[in-house]
Amino acid sequence: MHPALEAIRAAICGTTFQGDLFLVGGAVRDELLGLPVKNDFDLVTRQSAPNLAELLWEKKVSDIAPVTYPRFGTAMVRVQGIAIELVTARKESYSEESRKPDVEPATYLEDAQRRDFTVNTLMRDLDSWELQDPLGNGKADLETGILRTPLDPIATFHDDPLRMLRAVRFRWQLGFEPAPGLYEAIRKTRERLFIVSYERIRDELLKILSRETAPDALQDLLDLRLTDIIAPEFEAMVGVEQGNFHHLDVWDHTLLVMKSLWSVDTHDPTVHLILAALFHDVGKPLTRMVDAEGRTRFFGHDELGAEMTRKILRRWKLAERDIEPVRLLVRNHMRLGSATQFTKPAARRLLRDLGEYADDLLWLVEADSRSLRPGVRKLDLNPIREQLANVQAETPPEVLQSPLGGEEIMDFLHLEPGREVGKWKHFLTEKVLEGELQPGDKETAKTFLQTKSREQTDVDSAG
Repeated sequence: MHPALEAIRAAICGTTFQGDLFLVGGAVRDELLGLPVKNDFDLVTRQSAPNLAELLWEKKVSDIAPVTYPRFGTAMVRVQGIAIELVTARKESYSEESRKPDVEPATYLEDAQRRDFTVNTLMRDLDSWELQDPLGNGKADLETGILRTPLDPIATFHDDPLRMLRAVRFRWQLGFEPAPGLYEAIRKTRERLFIVSYERIRDELLKILSRETAPDALQDLLDLRLTDIIAPEFEAMVGVEQGNFHHLDVWDHTLLVMKSLWSVDTHDPTVHLILAALFHDVGKPLTRMVDAEGRTRFFGHDELGAEMTRKILRRWKLAERDIEPVRLLVRNHMRLGSATQFTKPAARRLLRDLGEYADDLLWLVEADSRSLRPGVRKLDLNPIREQLANVQAETPPEVLQSPLGGEEIMDFLHLEPGREVGKWKHFLTEKVLEGELQPGDKETAKTFLQTKSREQTDVDSAG
């Protein structure tokens, strides 16, 4: 038993909560499956969860004063640094317009019936650690690997439509098979997902995408037509043939690229990289054309895809600080394939533009290259990685910029604020990237400005 749970068990000894407090949900499920148990504990009692929270606070077991939610009969405490949810056993009823239930106290059986899946209803008595199976089929479903709802699945998904996404997540997270009728019920109730906020949908999607099974789960979401609601742009990728170096349509190629991210044992993809792989070709359906020679082209799909990525992730309510790295990777994913030689100036520009996400870009490009038609020569990124390492060793990315700031340029050239200043700053930055100007060398930068401005003046005078 986890030390935080041990502390709670000791605190309720001799109280009415002894023998009437159970650990329930994912912690019990994962323990029985032999999986690592996260520090994510839910405790249920037939008594008042807020009163239990007060007790734990009074006995100095909880690190914080209780945070209570009277409408739902729940409370949050923190024990030994771990947030633990306390729940009063309840039954729920839902309106047509909301997934927030009206609740009333209930038995443990009724509480189990209102939960999402039978494998999440198993309970351990916190006092005796005895396993309880209120429904009578939770343990059997866990042992046989069946994902089943406690009640009729249509009613379960109608009450809380987010459970449709959880069904797909748990299927692939646990390696279970959906019970007969489970996926059919999702198809019948799929439009209920419209009442769920994008914040809640986003959280489930990120959990789905964080696992190696993400491509399989995404295919389920597509087959169940949940992507119609989540991101209809994905539907447009299906059946878009690419020709040339590709053997799959845009959607299947995207899933293969995502699978490739996990094919390197030493590499653990970041959430930004996973999202970039999902969106890297989202702009292809709208840019597809066939040229005079019969070749399929997607001119500008990287630029359009970057803007579509921003739009979709904003719809999902991701923070801008998380959107920008994904947009940046999508915008640049074609960048390395067009270079015949990766020079030091090219390496400096890549580090300037991508910064800390340069490594993610290389992984994305490599996964994309490995997913081309069998027999197509794959892009060798080793020389690029070596060149980037050399440049990084010579010059930190943060100094790959103009030695002179805007005000310094205005003072030296006697300019007013405006676009002209930005043009000269860009000119100096390019000199740094080309290796003609050393980072931080202000005097040589002024010499370049003086020479270039005189040349421009002469040209203007001649004209």
